[in-house]
Amino acid sequence: MSDRMSVSVVIPVYNEKDNLPELLERTLKACRGLGRPWELVFVDDGSRDGSSDILAEAARAHAGEVKAVLLYRNCGQHNAILCGFGAAQGDILVTLDADLQNPPEEIGKLVATIDEGFDVVGSVRQDRQDALFRKVFSGAVNLMVRRTTGVRLHDYGCMLRAYRRRVVEAMLECKERHTFIPVLANLFAKRVTEVPVSHAERARGTSKYSVLTLVNLQFDLLTCMTAAPLRIVTWVGICISALSIGFGALLLVLRLVYGPEWAAAGVFTLFAILFFFIGAQFVAFGLMGEYIGRIHADVRERPRYIVDRVVGETLGERRGAHESGHATAHAARSSGN
Repeated sequence: MSDRMSVSVVIPVYNEKDNLPELLERTLKACRGLGRPWELVFVDDGSRDGSSDILAEAARAHAGEVKAVLLYRNCGQHNAILCGFGAAQGDILVTLDADLQNPPEEIGKLVATIDEGFDVVGSVRQDRQDALFRKVFSGAVNLMVRRTTGVRLHDYGCMLRAYRRRVVEAMLECKERHTFIPVLANLFAKRVTEVPVSHAERARGTSKYSVLTLVNLQFDLLTCMTAAPLRIVTWVGICISALSIGFGALLLVLRLVYGPEWAAAGVFTLFAILFFFIGAQFVAFGLMGEYIGRIHADVRERPRYIVDRVVGETLGERRGAHESGHATAHAARSSGN
C-alpha cells in the first residue's frame, strides 16, 4: 500500500455547520477505503456559524487523518482551496465542496482515473439537482470556457476534481489574486479528462452563490482567462465607425437629393446615434476598468489569505516529525558517548 500515490482531500468550508457531521463521516469512510495513504484537509473560510469549532474538534478527534486550516476572514472559495493546496501533502489532491451535493463516495473514482496517467480529472454532474437559473448560468460559463481555452470539458462548475501534485505546485507559483482553479489547472496539465458523478439536492443550509455572486464570478472568469472581451470591443468599435461613415455619406446624399428640409427631420436619428456611441464607450471603459482593477490588485501583492491557526498534523508532517525526533535522539546519544 505504501508505494501507491498518497491522496489529500481539500474541502473549503463556509458556514456549513449543519452539513459537517455527515460530511466528515462519509468522507472519512470514503478515504479509508482508498487503500493508500491519505489525509483530509478542511479550510474554514472565515465561517461565522461555528463551523471552525467543529473542524478544530474533528482534527483533534481524528489525529493523523484530519487537518483543519482556519482562515482569519472570508477570502473566497478558490483562495481557500489554494490555501488547502499549500497545506496538503498528498501526491494526488482532490477538491470537494462541503454542501454534500457531490458525494464523497465518488473520490475513489477520480483517484483511480488519475492512476491511469491523467494530470487533471474533472467531473460531470449527472441529473443535476439545481435551480433552472443555476443550470443556465453554468451552461453559459462552460461554453465560454471551452471557446476561450480550447479544452473541451463539459462541467467547469463542479469542484469535485482531482489534480496531480506537479499541477498543483505550478498553480501555487501563480501570483494573480483573481483566479479560477479548474481553468488555471488546464494551463499546466498535459492529459485532462472527466468522469460522470452523481449529484444530490442540497439537504441543509443555503447556497453561498447568489445571482450577484454568479455575475461577479462571470467577470472574474472573463478577465482571468483571456483578453478576448477587449478585442471584441475593439472590433465592434471598428465596425461601428465604418457603419457611421457609411451612414453619414447616405445622409449627405439624401440631403442633396431631397433638400435641407428633409435633413432637419433626421435630428432625432442623429441623437440616437450619438447616444449609441456614448453607450458603447461606457461598455468599453467598463471592461477596461475590470482589467485595470485586477492589475491593481496584482501589483499590490496582498496575501490571498491569512491563516488564523492550524489544528492537526497529517501524512508527510507526521513522518517528518517522526524522523526529526529520531535524529534528535540519535544526536543526543552520540554527544553523550
